[in-house]
Amino acid sequence: MRNFINRFAKDESGATAIEYGLIAALIAVAIIGAVTLLGGNLETTFRNLAGNLGGEVGNPAS
Repeated sequence: MRNFINRFAKDESGATAIEYGLIAALIAVAIIGAVTLLGGNLETTFRNLAGNLGGEVGNPAS
């Protein structure tokens, strides 16, 4: 029984998957934060660009 517990304590095969999952979660949080912060600025930029081209966002210029 002691041997089984020692083997179980030393087994790190699942640790790598958990670490990759945590890294992916951190990257997702960073992307969501960046999109949230920059989303309004991008919308304003595209609306200004569409206005300068003579159209509206979602409608072709006539």
